[in-house]
Amino acid sequence: MRWVTIILVSLLCLLQYRLWFGKHSIPDYLGLKQEVQQQQLQNANLEQRNSLLKADIHDLKIGLESIEERARNELGLIKRGETFYRILPSQ
Repeated sequence: MRWVTIILVSLLCLLQYRLWFGKHSIPDYLGLKQEVQQQQLQNANLEQRNSLLKADIHDLKIGLESIEERARNELGLIKRGETFYRILPSQ
């Protein structure tokens, strides 16, 4: 009976060692859980950026006003008959 108890206690110790310090242990699990949370946050940011890009694409497909606005702001284009004024701040 004493040998059985010794064997069972030693098996329990081995299992506990493996649980806390072995491969796929609790610290490994907690580290992976944190990585998953970081990845989910990054995915949420990317989804938000994608929705903004989709809205831009939709605006560009539907209306000419957004194309005209982009041409003015990004490329500095003006229409015929318009006069371009640049106002510089005083130094």
